[in-house]
Amino acid sequence: MTRLPLLSVDQAPAEVQPALEQAVKTSGFLSNLLAVLSNAPVALQAYQDMSALNAKGSLNLKEREVVQLVAGTIHGCKFCVAGHTALATNKAKLDASDIDALRDKRYGDIADARLRALALFTEQVILTRAYVSDEALNAFYAADYGPQQALEVIVGVSLATICNFANNLAHTPLNTQLEAYQWHIS
Repeated sequence: MTRLPLLSVDQAPAEVQPALEQAVKTSGFLSNLLAVLSNAPVALQAYQDMSALNAKGSLNLKEREVVQLVAGTIHGCKFCVAGHTALATNKAKLDASDIDALRDKRYGDIADARLRALALFTEQVILTRAYVSDEALNAFYAADYGPQQALEVIVGVSLATICNFANNLAHTPLNTQLEAYQWHIS
């Protein structure tokens, strides 16, 4: 059961209703994440603004989904892992075995070497609060990433932190549209 209210479009503050209406138009349903974030208009705006900024970076959709899945699994966010599994499967078209490795926190098992390096670097950014070792940074650079992408990982982790922590605080239930992608903490 959720610990924070799930606000419908009509229950949400008037200032966020247009953003929620657009989200429903885009996806066909109101994500329970947005329903939770609507309790604080600044939280919803931070999430949406950070999402838009994250999408403008040099990391492609597959890479951004890797960052989100690593953050979600490390932060234990069942809602985000399910949601990003759906995105990674249906939009980013990540390999199913790579998605399984991400969901199981077996980042070293990711078949694509570049995505594996990204996942391992993202893990280190989170676990060390970005005090990554020279070895970890050099391994990331050896996979043809650079300073721009290192900072964009931090942007992606920042985005994930907003939604991971909000969902963990709220105990946000999965929308029925995401139930096929549910994840259990291992």
